[in-house]
Amino acid sequence: QTGRRSRRNRACRGGTGVKQAVILAGGKGTRLKARLGRLPKPLIPIGGKPLLAHQLDLCRKHDFTDVVILLSHEANAIMYYVGDGEKWGIRARCEVEPTPLGTAGTVLSVLPSLADQFLVLYGDLMVNVDLDRLWKSHNSRKASATLLLHPNDHPSDSDLVEIDGDGWIRAFRPRPHPADECFQNLVNAALYVVNREALEAFGPVLRPMDFGKDVFPTMLADKQALHGYRSPEYIKDIGTPTRYDQVCSEYERGVVERSSLEQPQTAVFLDRDGTLNKEEDRITAPDKLTLLPGVGEAIRRLNHNGIRAVVVTNQPIVAKGFCTEADIELVHRKLETLLGTEHAFVDRIYYCPHHPERGFPGERPDLKVQCECRKPRPGMIRQAIADLNIDAGKSWLIGDRTVDIATARKCGLRSILVRTGHGGLDGLESVEPDFVFDNVSQAVQFILEHSRSTP
Repeated sequence: QTGRRSRRNRACRGGTGVKQAVILAGGKGTRLKARLGRLPKPLIPIGGKPLLAHQLDLCRKHDFTDVVILLSHEANAIMYYVGDGEKWGIRARCEVEPTPLGTAGTVLSVLPSLADQFLVLYGDLMVNVDLDRLWKSHNSRKASATLLLHPNDHPSDSDLVEIDGDGWIRAFRPRPHPADECFQNLVNAALYVVNREALEAFGPVLRPMDFGKDVFPTMLADKQALHGYRSPEYIKDIGTPTRYDQVCSEYERGVVERSSLEQPQTAVFLDRDGTLNKEEDRITAPDKLTLLPGVGEAIRRLNHNGIRAVVVTNQPIVAKGFCTEADIELVHRKLETLLGTEHAFVDRIYYCPHHPERGFPGERPDLKVQCECRKPRPGMIRQAIADLNIDAGKSWLIGDRTVDIATARKCGLRSILVRTGHGGLDGLESVEPDFVFDNVSQAVQFILEHSRSTP
């Protein structure tokens, strides 16, 4: 009898080896009423197909064949549309919450019937993410939960997440943020992989609970391992008419389709000092960093066109002993904050702290090495290519020094020299750029025009 009960439980939870997704589709869509009409929010059309259908197609594409849909508002209409999931090649099961319990409360209320590990996806999100890559990352880290994190274009009024150099979450920073502090521009994107065992400690739920505000901060305080999975892939909510219209536009322009890390990405690599910000001697603290005119708008245009913006910068001041790695991180938080005020973001920042020459007072012997990451060596570019599945042949590097141009040449990138900063007069490398422009704004304009005219 015990064996039969165990088999029934496994069947209810999707069976061994079956990947399970839980979709939270109970929202009313009050702010979207003008677009919805009589439709339930999950059935709002994008590109001629309901949002929920896009999500179910994505689940099936990545072999999440057991899908639990948690409903509340207009549940009958959604259940009728989904059926048993056969038309998507999945097994779908709908559960209706009797009273609203919040994102986490709804999941906790059906927790005994869920798999040992499952994906959580919010029903108001348009998503194109390589779910299998996210799933494998979670398992490789052996985390209690993995949160997909991404930069956004309004960090000042967003709840932010801080991770360490190994990707482990160290803090949640709810808004509003202190005016004199800069944080990493990483936002909880509302896409998770969660271990059921990690949630069992919360017990039966009698009140509304939210994953971002209640569950994950509690898990972090209890020393549970939360992994931050950084991804530039497409994930946006359609909760207001403006956001919905933007998602529809980006879907029609192919931005959504191109965003998945399954596909090789187009990127623009950007030098930092003299290219994005004013050239200063030893930028060792955030107050020394000032963006050049037009940089925020230029990067925002890359963001809106689905082109990855990646900073690659030599910072030998660490090896020379003028500052620490922590100081560089603070400077980069300032960079992200300044870009955020102009509704722009960079997808990644890579820096090299090394320097081969000795003889500086207070220098760091451990960083006095001939490394592979110091430009013009290709280490930072290669790391970004691996992290973000970048197609070098379709990508660019913009910089103000001949070292940047030599780096582009070694990595198979097209190069643009800008006349800001050193303006190519450093004389360190004998190499010619593919193109020259006055500044980053002109360079990005050219890249966008080139990408439109090139298949």
